[in-house]
Amino acid sequence: MVVILYVTFILLVVIMLFYLVRHYVFSLTALYRQKGQPNYTLHALSYRPTVSILIPARNEEAVVGALLQRITELTYPKDKLDVIVIDDASTDNTGRIAEGFAQAYNYFKVIHRGLNDGGKGKPAALNDGLKQAKGEIIICFDADYYPQIDVLEKLTAYFVDPEVAVVQGRVTVLNERATWVSRLAALERIAGYRVDQLARDDLGLIPQFGGTMGGFRRDIIEFFGGFDTKMLTEDTDLTFRVYLAGYKIRYLNDAECYEEAVEDWRAYWRQRHRWAKGHMQCFFKHLVPLLRSGNLQFREKLDGLLLLNVYFVPVLVGLSWLLGAIIFFLLPTTWLEPIGTLLPIFVYSSVGNFALFFEVGVGTYLDKRMRISWLIPLLLFSYVLNTLICTKALLDLAFSKIVGKNEHKWAKTDHNGGETEWF
Repeated sequence: MVVILYVTFILLVVIMLFYLVRHYVFSLTALYRQKGQPNYTLHALSYRPTVSILIPARNEEAVVGALLQRITELTYPKDKLDVIVIDDASTDNTGRIAEGFAQAYNYFKVIHRGLNDGGKGKPAALNDGLKQAKGEIIICFDADYYPQIDVLEKLTAYFVDPEVAVVQGRVTVLNERATWVSRLAALERIAGYRVDQLARDDLGLIPQFGGTMGGFRRDIIEFFGGFDTKMLTEDTDLTFRVYLAGYKIRYLNDAECYEEAVEDWRAYWRQRHRWAKGHMQCFFKHLVPLLRSGNLQFREKLDGLLLLNVYFVPVLVGLSWLLGAIIFFLLPTTWLEPIGTLLPIFVYSSVGNFALFFEVGVGTYLDKRMRISWLIPLLLFSYVLNTLICTKALLDLAFSKIVGKNEHKWAKTDHNGGETEWF
């Protein structure tokens, strides 16, 4: 029994080491490598594909008007643009606000999903929107987003490459001053996009489609049969479907959009729980096809494997904490010396994963956000919370498998359209 505990603990430390190296590689790449992305934006002068913007919205009256007004200000040619708002069984004024824009602008259209069919999640809403879309390229925005006026030119330019099926832009938190929670969410976004996504693109790995502030070819999603409505994270699911089909995703750091982040811990829990559970769904769906795929290189398979497992890492960290305590109190003292030599690595890994410290520090440095970097130590609290969130998500998913429940409740993030000043 003692040997089993010790070997299990060592195995967990080895897994942590893989992610430690991953964070180092991504951070150093963002700092020093940056080979430079192809300047596809030059093609935007002549390459103008037709574009459909999809905006799924459920009870978003506080924010949807600002987004729709911003879309009217975008510089992309309006004769090549159509905007489809999917009113997903809203019980507030979301539908009426959208209809007002549809009456004023002929390139706007509103789809109203009733209470019987609507409210079942973003993938189902997007599938309804796809049926009405006319553009060669589909761009998705969440209702709380606020894009740059030339963002469509930047995103669509990359589709001049026929191997590119998806292009993802950068998401930045707009309401970070609102609460401590929104500030910590802003730090996570900085690390996730400014370092993680940029490094993956630069190293030829697997940049991730984020579900919003990104676009994809309509013919590709139609080939897939639309979004999988059983998945809570349709964006991660699409990411792996694209690569398994032999296509690529590009990340464009210069294409920015601003979002309203969660502002309290309850909303943080609900949002992260959905992300964790959905990501774990993708692990079970795509792990074997990923390993067997002939369309991916070894480095892409390795990155994909680490990406699929990322929401299991906090669970493993919690398990390693428990095992470490058991070993410390139950094992003979002769076992403590080799374990002690591993503790520095284990301690770094336990706080360094999930892009919480090292990548966040590099991201704030690159963005010249020195003041917000003072909050980095507080991320330890959100990391401990994520350990609980991911463990709960795994237990919920396991229970669903046991009872044969294939559909999972979509936990919508509420938005209030409040504070939007920079920290």
